[in-house]
Amino acid sequence: MDSEMYLKKIIPTLLIIWNLAVTMTEGYQIGVGRADCTGPAVEIGFMGYAKLGQKGSGIHLRQFSRAFVVSDNEKRLAFVSVDAGMMGHPVKREVIRRLHKTYGNLYNFDNVVLSGTHTHGGPGGFLMDVLYDISILGFVPQTFAALVDGIYLSIVRAHETMGSGEIYIGTTTVLDASINRSPTSYLENPAEERKQYQYNVDKELTLIKFVSDKEGLIGAVSWFAVHPTSMNNSNQLVTSDNVGYASILLETEMNPGAMPGKGRFVGAFASSNLGDVSPNIMGPKCQITGNSCDIQTSACPQGEGECVASGPGRDMFESTKKIATRIYNAASKLVKNSELRKITGSVDYIHQFVDMPNYRTIAYNPLTRRNEAIRGCIPAMGYSFAAGTTDGPGAFDFKQGTRNDNPLWNAVRDFIVPPTDEDIDCQSPKPILVATGRARFPSEWQPKIVATQILKIGDVLITAVPGEFTTMAGRRLRNQVRKAAVEASKEEFQVILAGLSNMYTSYITTPEEYRAQRYEAASTIYGPQTLTIYIDQYQKLTKALMKQIRIKPGPDPPKLDSQVISFNTGVLFDAHRIGYDFGACLIEPHSNYSIGETVRSSFISGNPRNNLLLEKTFLTVERQTGKDNWEVVLTDANWETRFEWERVNVLLGFSEVHISWEIGEDTEPGIYRIKHFGHYKYILGGVFPYEGTTRHFTVSD
Repeated sequence: MDSEMYLKKIIPTLLIIWNLAVTMTEGYQIGVGRADCTGPAVEIGFMGYAKLGQKGSGIHLRQFSRAFVVSDNEKRLAFVSVDAGMMGHPVKREVIRRLHKTYGNLYNFDNVVLSGTHTHGGPGGFLMDVLYDISILGFVPQTFAALVDGIYLSIVRAHETMGSGEIYIGTTTVLDASINRSPTSYLENPAEERKQYQYNVDKELTLIKFVSDKEGLIGAVSWFAVHPTSMNNSNQLVTSDNVGYASILLETEMNPGAMPGKGRFVGAFASSNLGDVSPNIMGPKCQITGNSCDIQTSACPQGEGECVASGPGRDMFESTKKIATRIYNAASKLVKNSELRKITGSVDYIHQFVDMPNYRTIAYNPLTRRNEAIRGCIPAMGYSFAAGTTDGPGAFDFKQGTRNDNPLWNAVRDFIVPPTDEDIDCQSPKPILVATGRARFPSEWQPKIVATQILKIGDVLITAVPGEFTTMAGRRLRNQVRKAAVEASKEEFQVILAGLSNMYTSYITTPEEYRAQRYEAASTIYGPQTLTIYIDQYQKLTKALMKQIRIKPGPDPPKLDSQVISFNTGVLFDAHRIGYDFGACLIEPHSNYSIGETVRSSFISGNPRNNLLLEKTFLTVERQTGKDNWEVVLTDANWETRFEWERVNVLLGFSEVHISWEIGEDTEPGIYRIKHFGHYKYILGGVFPYEGTTRHFTVSD
């Protein structure tokens, strides 16, 4: 072979090797994706408040899954924030199974994190653990399928849009969006520790933004500690609540002209250590009198009503909007900040399942301030769990801060399943109300095997935890993970805590807060040293990750699919009154409206559970742009619209939907109409689509 031919063959090969080496050492491959994961909007109980009568009757804001995929060309990871109450192991297991079918082992339990935002306005029944599905009346396949479909699709979309890019990180402060709902518990922590922090909740919002080399800014994910409970337990419309609406606001700004859930830019607001953090910043008051509640028990004197905290608005909708806007404004400034710190370095991850009740180690006990034997407990819920919180009070006469049991309630508890003497001793000073770890019918009531996981992007560690850490519990975990990383690598790391990830195990308080036995402590299911165990476990994970040590995967969680039961009935059939058809408009809009007024209309409908219309909509608001041309300006995912379903006659199968549109200040004057889309189930079999349209109406300045 002559030299010219040799050069023609070897030079392209060398260029490929050179380009690959440059890419591997200097940049990332990044992708973002989003998909609709809205579950059944009607007849199914909501997950969050555990209120038996709180069932869906429509949609205010749709639920979305937002995925962020990062690769350094050697390893890749995916972080997914989902508009759901939390995440369940069966959901992740099914998502991974589907990803395996599509991409082989490219995505797996180790490198994928699924994190719930913790909205309390989404349909439940997807966890399979009995305690968490009780108020939903059991497992709901439709909710499960909607979450799995949406999460899977969001990761696929992120994967398919991957390209070279850069990643940046920044932090800002949000002062007017959160308070501590258990301030007396927080005061149980050592004074010298509390003095290290200005506030009794974390006010910092941390944002990572993704910038494509070709497309520019394509996404951002923020972590901010606040409960999405601006919408209270009287709400019956599916909603992603304050952080979900913050996502819509950010995406609307970055995707001008696009409908919610559409557009290239993906913006997520993920959960962090929100366990004791409330958005109801006006604080708790007795509902009837407006007097202050008892600060220790969150109880009111007889006749003064329940102790309930409220937000900054006139009602829960306005409060949601105000809190969301404050969080969004902070993130928006960070996204547009050109001076954020650039992240560089390798991508890595580590994951391990842990048997919490059988966890044994020698660790520092903050109660005794010395190293000693630490153990986990069989799961159990305390009396104060039934008291609820100031965001959503519980039932009967339970009060927060209860450290003594009651013979009557103990008898009820023991009828279900009694705790052992060892359980009582291990969980002390928690009086056990439900011995969930001993219950077996029809399946496991709460997890014993939990998922622990860390994602690494350069010098950033995303610590994925399977529950709700309180403010100080989260601070301690972050500090210890950071310390372990420095000791193992001699490098500094920024640590993010991603809450409600991969599976749900209720709350995690500090051992000091556990003594107070308010709601969060009563819901810390593995006993007083739960946090101590997690700190020990995540330190081990961090050191193994830094030193590239392979660890055992740990014991697999049990597969409960064949044991779940449900008392939720399916749709039997739909029908309509004589002389009408599905989609017929029963209440027409007025002829003329002005900015700020509300348009209302009603239609004969089928049950929305017949077809969830994922990636679609049950309604559109349309503006006339020509003689026969109409432009969709709003859907059921917009803040300004509400879609409400009503069963008019159960025996005859009659139902109606009521659609409202609050005309916003930026609405363009013109001629409008409202359309409704749905499906009905024929009594002799089959599900069929229909649609209906209102008459035209005018919107003027």
